[in-house]
Amino acid sequence: MLPEAPLPICVAALYRFTAFEDCAAIRAPLEALCRAQGVKGTLLLAREGINGTIAGSDAGIAAVLAHIRALPGCAALEPKLSRAATMPFHRMKVRIKREIVTMGEPDIDPLADVGHYVAPEAWNTLIAAPDTIVIDTRNDYEVAVGTFRGAIDPQTPTFRDFPAWFRAQRDTLLGSGVAPKVAMFCTGGIRCEKATAFLKAEGVDEVYHLEGGILNYLETVPAEESLWEGECFVFDERVTVVHGLAKGSHDLCRACRRPIGAADRASPLYVEGVSCPACHAERSDDQRAGYAERMRQTRFAEARGEPHVGATHR
Repeated sequence: MLPEAPLPICVAALYRFTAFEDCAAIRAPLEALCRAQGVKGTLLLAREGINGTIAGSDAGIAAVLAHIRALPGCAALEPKLSRAATMPFHRMKVRIKREIVTMGEPDIDPLADVGHYVAPEAWNTLIAAPDTIVIDTRNDYEVAVGTFRGAIDPQTPTFRDFPAWFRAQRDTLLGSGVAPKVAMFCTGGIRCEKATAFLKAEGVDEVYHLEGGILNYLETVPAEESLWEGECFVFDERVTVVHGLAKGSHDLCRACRRPIGAADRASPLYVEGVSCPACHAERSDDQRAGYAERMRQTRFAEARGEPHVGATHR
């Protein structure tokens, strides 16, 4: 029997905190290279660095990564690579933002002080220790899909809500005696760079975070030894991944961009491309009608063999 052919699309999740003086000068050549190489996805640039996920051929991704590593402070960039059967993005976007991950705390500088990095191989021991509290720094809809056993869910809609949550819960979390170790994690590591820097600035000393995030853990730690429960939400058309970074079982609600599982698809509030149980009450009848028309146009385009979402219009 012939060996199974590898999945054709290379997916690179990356970030790097570094000082960019002129994001506009970086943006144009980076976007031009991505388009020339057939690479798609989203890259965010800010004065604090670069963040994003891109996908394409092995050669295309290699070319873009080489270009990024040549940028100031990016030589040590360590992207998380995985593979997909089909292109998980519709277009290429390179955007300039105030922050590459929005926390809304302008004085927090991950380049100055962050928590202790913990390799995936040592993570289980740390989070199983009785003197450790484990905090999931991701958004509420991400945590609902999967998290580490025993982790605290802040139930925050966005990362910007995390500082206020921690300040409100600090006494409950840390207690009045010997402060516990605080272990935090996120998808690829970037949010924890800021979250641990934030806790350090708040006077918490024993702060740890999972190096490379959940993606690194799922790729490194065997499933039979894992303390991860569920699937991991990713911000592309794969929607979720499991151990080995294989595609998970969730789809995406095209109305609210939240993940939907089997129970959601069975709900009477779920209409493909129009609504799901999480967003049905958040949208008006007019909005749902607009989504339904968009879905109809998408199906027409697919039937003609043409792209609809992400099509280039001249």
